[in-house]
Amino acid sequence: MISDNKKFSPIKPGETLDYKDIDLLRKFINDQGKILSRRFTGLTSKQQKKITKYIKRARILALLPFLNKD
Repeated sequence: MISDNKKFSPIKPGETLDYKDIDLLRKFINDQGKILSRRFTGLTSKQQKKITKYIKRARILALLPFLNKD
């Protein structure tokens, strides 16, 4: 038996990504405010690059914090 450990992307194929969708972007940030890697999120490389770009853009526009100080 061959077991596939292939993860499925949490982003649907038809779903559009946007830097203003804070709820979606928060799924890809850990509790310290760091961007999660592809290993943990299961994204493709194109999706990971877009998510990273949008998280950084949202941080600059003050929609997301750079650090989560608890």
